[in-house]
Amino acid sequence: MEIGFIGAGKMGFTLGKHLSEHGFPIAGYYSRSMQSARDAARFTGADPFDSPAALVQACDMVFLTVPDGTIAQVWAQIKGAGLAGKIICHTSGSLSSEVFAGIRECGAFGYSVHPLFPIHSKSESYKDIPRALITIEGHEEHLGEVRQIFEQMGHDTAIIDCNVKVRYHAAAVFASNLVVGLFARAQEMLVSCGFSYSQAQSALEPIFEGNCRNILENGPEGALTGPVERCDTGTLEKHLEVLDRHERDIYLALSEELLDVARKKNPDRDYAALAALLEAKSR
Repeated sequence: MEIGFIGAGKMGFTLGKHLSEHGFPIAGYYSRSMQSARDAARFTGADPFDSPAALVQACDMVFLTVPDGTIAQVWAQIKGAGLAGKIICHTSGSLSSEVFAGIRECGAFGYSVHPLFPIHSKSESYKDIPRALITIEGHEEHLGEVRQIFEQMGHDTAIIDCNVKVRYHAAAVFASNLVVGLFARAQEMLVSCGFSYSQAQSALEPIFEGNCRNILENGPEGALTGPVERCDTGTLEKHLEVLDRHERDIYLALSEELLDVARKKNPDRDYAALAALLEAKSR
């Protein structure tokens, strides 16, 4: 099966290299930037193509590794390229295979294939992507075949319904991008206490790393400590007094989430006073 890529960004580089290292033949790349196509082709031992139609004709399976907002546009460009029997995939976390409007009339089969993993580098991320869970959604005809490709490379895979793609992607954002926002806010708060940015980052590093490791090893309930878990309403009230409005909103919303975790961890502890405090402060 010859595999091609339309789009030569971080995902295109990473997935192409990953597949090629496991013996899957990469036909090549098309990109709006010919230089990007050449660079990706060189990186994966493939060829650059000067048109998307030429790439599609040379492949049995095509990945659209382009930004989410352009997937439908690229699909429209290749619909008339003779797609009978071909497998067309995109790698968006939030879009389903339904973005390939009219694909069955073309005789092709559409799939969304998403590595649940942060792709941060064109040249380095392929080394770590083997750790990623791969979620797959699409037409039943070749679903097992697409899944088998990634399982042969050692991945855990999950078949998901097209209707849950947006919620699934939002869950990933909660665990990744939003955590960055929380860390950035904590850093700013320490800076307001007199720390430099580098001092603040160094100070937060051990508790941040330790907490992540504890969550992964023991789950959220096992990792939870702090004033919510202890039902320490006095400390929470003091915190809320010194936070600005934006910080209070974040603090209250997340404390309500932690209250649910705390109740699971300590089913015999009475959290009524804490719940009442959070409700009152959230009004």
